[in-house]
Amino acid sequence: MHHNGNGNSRASVVIADELALVREGLSAILHATGKYSVVALCADGEQAMQSVLELRPAAAILDFQLPKLFCLDLARQVQEQDLRAKIIILSTRCDRKSALDALRAGASAFLPKTAPSSEILDALEQVLSSNRPYVPASLAVEPLADVAEPQDAFETLSPREFQVFSLMVEGVRAKEIAARLQLSPKTVDTYRSNLMRKLDIHDLARLVKYAIQRDLTSRR
Repeated sequence: MHHNGNGNSRASVVIADELALVREGLSAILHATGKYSVVALCADGEQAMQSVLELRPAAAILDFQLPKLFCLDLARQVQEQDLRAKIIILSTRCDRKSALDALRAGASAFLPKTAPSSEILDALEQVLSSNRPYVPASLAVEPLADVAEPQDAFETLSPREFQVFSLMVEGVRAKEIAARLQLSPKTVDTYRSNLMRKLDIHDLARLVKYAIQRDLTSRR
Protein backbone atom coordinates (compact mmCIF):
# COMPACT_ATOMS: atom_id res chain seq x y z
CA MET A 1 0.00 0.00 0.00
CA HIS A 2 1.24 3.47 -0.79
CA HIS A 3 1.36 5.90 2.05
CA ASN A 4 1.62 9.58 1.50
CA GLY A 5 4.31 9.84 4.15
CA ASN A 6 8.02 10.40 4.15
CA GLY A 7 10.41 8.34 2.11
CA ASN A 8 9.80 8.02 -1.58
CA SER A 9 6.47 6.22 -1.52
CA ARG A 10 3.98 7.99 -3.72
CA ALA A 11 0.24 8.02 -3.15
CA SER A 12 -1.61 6.36 -6.03
CA VAL A 13 -4.31 8.40 -7.75
CA VAL A 14 -6.95 7.64 -10.39
CA ILE A 15 -8.08 10.58 -12.55
CA ALA A 16 -11.40 10.58 -14.43
CA ASP A 17 -12.58 13.25 -16.84
CA GLU A 18 -14.29 13.05 -20.20
CA LEU A 19 -11.75 15.43 -21.70
CA ALA A 20 -8.34 13.92 -22.41
CA LEU A 21 -6.70 17.33 -22.05
CA VAL A 22 -8.04 17.75 -18.52
CA ARG A 23 -7.02 14.21 -17.51
CA GLU A 24 -3.52 14.69 -18.87
CA GLY A 25 -3.19 18.17 -17.38
CA LEU A 26 -4.14 16.95 -13.91
CA SER A 27 -1.86 13.98 -14.29
CA ALA A 28 1.09 16.22 -15.20
CA ILE A 29 0.39 18.52 -12.22
CA LEU A 30 0.29 15.59 -9.77
CA HIS A 31 3.31 13.93 -11.29
CA ALA A 32 5.36 17.13 -11.04
CA THR A 33 4.96 17.22 -7.24
CA GLY A 34 6.86 13.94 -6.89
CA LYS A 35 4.30 12.88 -4.26
CA TYR A 36 1.79 11.05 -6.40
CA SER A 37 1.74 8.32 -8.97
CA VAL A 38 -1.19 8.48 -11.36
CA VAL A 39 -2.23 4.85 -11.85
CA ALA A 40 -5.15 5.30 -14.27
CA LEU A 41 -6.69 7.93 -16.54
CA CYS A 42 -10.39 7.29 -17.20
CA ALA A 43 -12.91 8.84 -19.56
CA ASP A 44 -16.09 7.82 -17.71
CA GLY A 45 -17.48 6.72 -14.38
CA GLU A 46 -17.56 3.01 -15.19
CA GLN A 47 -13.86 2.98 -16.08
CA ALA A 48 -13.12 4.97 -12.93
CA MET A 49 -15.03 2.50 -10.73
CA GLN A 50 -13.24 -0.41 -12.38
CA SER A 51 -9.85 1.23 -11.77
CA VAL A 52 -10.67 1.99 -8.14
CA LEU A 53 -11.71 -1.64 -7.59
CA GLU A 54 -8.69 -3.14 -9.32
CA LEU A 55 -5.96 -0.71 -8.30
CA ARG A 56 -7.16 0.33 -4.83
CA PRO A 57 -5.74 3.86 -5.17
CA ALA A 58 -5.35 6.26 -2.25
CA ALA A 59 -7.48 8.84 -4.08
CA ALA A 60 -9.64 9.35 -7.15
CA ILE A 61 -10.19 12.76 -8.75
CA LEU A 62 -13.48 12.76 -10.64
CA ASP A 63 -15.29 15.26 -12.81
CA PHE A 64 -18.83 15.86 -11.54
CA GLN A 65 -20.27 15.33 -15.03
CA LEU A 66 -18.66 11.96 -15.74
CA PRO A 67 -20.66 9.93 -18.26
CA LYS A 68 -22.00 6.40 -17.65
CA LEU A 69 -21.71 6.12 -13.86
CA PHE A 70 -22.68 9.23 -11.89
CA CYS A 71 -19.75 10.30 -9.70
CA LEU A 72 -21.88 10.42 -6.53
CA ASP A 73 -23.03 6.84 -7.10
CA LEU A 74 -19.40 5.93 -7.55
CA ALA A 75 -18.55 7.68 -4.26
CA ARG A 76 -21.35 5.73 -2.52
CA GLN A 77 -20.11 2.42 -3.90
CA VAL A 78 -16.58 3.16 -2.77
CA GLN A 79 -17.91 3.80 0.72
CA GLU A 80 -20.20 0.76 0.79
CA GLN A 81 -17.44 -1.53 -0.37
CA ASP A 82 -15.08 -0.04 2.18
CA LEU A 83 -12.45 0.87 -0.40
CA ARG A 84 -9.92 3.29 0.95
CA ALA A 85 -9.95 5.71 -1.99
CA LYS A 86 -10.66 9.31 -1.02
CA ILE A 87 -12.95 10.83 -3.64
CA ILE A 88 -12.27 14.35 -4.87
CA ILE A 89 -14.90 15.87 -7.12
CA LEU A 90 -14.25 18.75 -9.52
CA SER A 91 -17.33 20.53 -10.76
CA THR A 92 -18.05 23.25 -13.30
CA ARG A 93 -21.13 24.22 -11.33
CA CYS A 94 -20.06 24.82 -7.80
CA ASP A 95 -22.90 25.51 -5.40
CA ARG A 96 -23.54 24.69 -1.77
CA LYS A 97 -26.19 22.06 -2.48
CA SER A 98 -23.95 20.06 -4.85
CA ALA A 99 -21.08 20.25 -2.36
CA LEU A 100 -23.28 18.93 0.46
CA ASP A 101 -24.69 16.20 -1.78
CA ALA A 102 -21.15 15.17 -2.69
CA LEU A 103 -19.98 15.03 0.93
CA ARG A 104 -23.11 13.12 1.95
CA ALA A 105 -22.45 10.59 -0.79
CA GLY A 106 -19.04 9.98 0.71
CA ALA A 107 -16.79 12.31 -1.27
CA SER A 108 -13.90 13.83 0.70
CA ALA A 109 -13.53 17.01 -1.32
CA PHE A 110 -15.59 19.15 -3.69
CA LEU A 111 -13.92 21.88 -5.74
CA PRO A 112 -14.73 24.12 -8.68
CA LYS A 113 -12.98 23.17 -11.90
CA THR A 114 -11.78 26.75 -12.02
CA ALA A 115 -9.70 26.19 -8.86
CA PRO A 116 -5.96 26.78 -9.27
CA SER A 117 -3.85 23.64 -9.29
CA SER A 118 -2.36 24.65 -5.94
CA GLU A 119 -5.82 24.37 -4.36
CA ILE A 120 -6.41 20.94 -5.87
CA LEU A 121 -3.07 19.81 -4.46
CA ASP A 122 -3.95 21.29 -1.05
CA ALA A 123 -7.26 19.47 -1.08
CA LEU A 124 -5.59 16.20 -2.03
CA GLU A 125 -3.01 16.57 0.69
CA GLN A 126 -5.63 17.41 3.31
CA VAL A 127 -7.95 14.50 2.57
CA LEU A 128 -5.07 12.03 2.43
CA SER A 129 -3.49 13.17 5.67
CA SER A 130 -6.65 13.71 7.70
CA ASN A 131 -10.28 12.76 7.68
CA ARG A 132 -11.36 16.36 7.28
CA PRO A 133 -13.39 16.96 4.12
CA TYR A 134 -12.23 19.78 1.88
CA VAL A 135 -14.65 22.36 0.51
CA PRO A 136 -13.78 25.88 -0.69
CA ALA A 137 -14.42 28.49 1.99
CA SER A 138 -16.55 30.43 -0.51
CA LEU A 139 -19.24 27.73 -0.28
CA ALA A 140 -19.51 28.13 3.51
CA VAL A 141 -20.58 24.53 3.95
CA GLU A 142 -20.72 24.31 7.70
CA PRO A 143 -20.83 22.62 10.11
CA LEU A 144 -19.33 19.57 8.46
CA ALA A 145 -20.48 17.54 11.44
CA ASP A 146 -24.03 17.37 10.13
CA VAL A 147 -22.87 16.41 6.66
CA ALA A 148 -22.19 12.81 7.59
CA GLU A 149 -25.62 12.47 9.17
CA PRO A 150 -28.00 14.33 6.89
CA GLN A 151 -31.01 12.64 8.48
CA ASP A 152 -30.22 14.52 11.68
CA ALA A 153 -30.17 18.00 10.20
CA PHE A 154 -33.19 18.43 12.44
CA GLU A 155 -30.99 18.27 15.52
CA THR A 156 -29.07 21.31 14.35
CA LEU A 157 -32.13 23.53 14.82
CA SER A 158 -31.82 25.93 17.74
CA PRO A 159 -34.63 25.86 20.35
CA ARG A 160 -36.09 29.05 18.85
CA GLU A 161 -35.95 27.66 15.31
CA PHE A 162 -37.72 24.56 16.56
CA GLN A 163 -40.48 26.68 18.14
CA VAL A 164 -41.00 28.58 14.91
CA PHE A 165 -40.95 25.31 12.94
CA SER A 166 -43.58 23.73 15.24
CA LEU A 167 -45.92 26.70 14.97
CA MET A 168 -45.47 26.95 11.20
CA VAL A 169 -46.39 23.32 10.62
CA GLU A 170 -49.45 23.72 12.85
CA GLY A 171 -50.56 26.42 10.42
CA VAL A 172 -49.90 29.47 12.58
CA ARG A 173 -49.17 32.58 10.51
CA ALA A 174 -45.85 34.40 10.82
CA LYS A 175 -47.46 37.49 12.38
CA GLU A 176 -49.16 35.38 15.02
CA ILE A 177 -45.93 33.43 15.70
CA ALA A 178 -44.16 36.73 16.35
CA ALA A 179 -46.86 37.79 18.81
CA ARG A 180 -46.88 34.42 20.58
CA LEU A 181 -43.14 34.24 21.01
CA GLN A 182 -42.89 38.00 21.65
CA LEU A 183 -40.46 38.46 18.78
CA SER A 184 -40.40 40.94 15.93
CA PRO A 185 -41.78 39.61 12.60
CA LYS A 186 -38.30 40.22 11.14
CA THR A 187 -36.71 37.92 13.74
CA VAL A 188 -39.30 35.24 13.07
CA ASP A 189 -38.45 35.56 9.39
CA THR A 190 -34.78 35.00 10.15
CA TYR A 191 -35.53 31.89 12.20
CA ARG A 192 -37.76 30.66 9.43
CA SER A 193 -35.18 31.06 6.69
CA ASN A 194 -32.50 29.51 8.93
CA LEU A 195 -34.51 26.41 9.69
CA MET A 196 -35.54 26.00 6.06
CA ARG A 197 -31.90 26.26 5.01
CA LYS A 198 -30.81 23.74 7.64
CA LEU A 199 -33.49 21.24 6.68
CA ASP A 200 -33.04 22.04 2.99
CA ILE A 201 -36.82 22.38 2.61
CA HIS A 202 -38.05 25.56 1.03
CA ASP A 203 -41.82 25.53 1.11
CA LEU A 204 -44.46 25.08 3.79
CA ALA A 205 -46.17 22.06 2.23
CA ARG A 206 -42.91 20.11 2.32
CA LEU A 207 -42.19 21.27 5.86
CA VAL A 208 -45.57 19.94 6.96
CA LYS A 209 -44.93 16.66 5.17
CA TYR A 210 -41.53 16.41 6.85
CA ALA A 211 -43.11 17.08 10.26
CA ILE A 212 -45.78 14.42 9.68
CA GLN A 213 -43.18 11.86 8.59
CA ARG A 214 -41.27 12.50 11.77
CA ASP A 215 -44.31 12.63 14.06
CA LEU A 216 -43.67 16.25 14.92
CA THR A 217 -47.16 17.58 14.37
CA SER A 218 -50.74 17.02 15.41
CA ARG A 219 -51.83 17.56 11.78
CA ARG A 220 -52.74 14.42 9.91
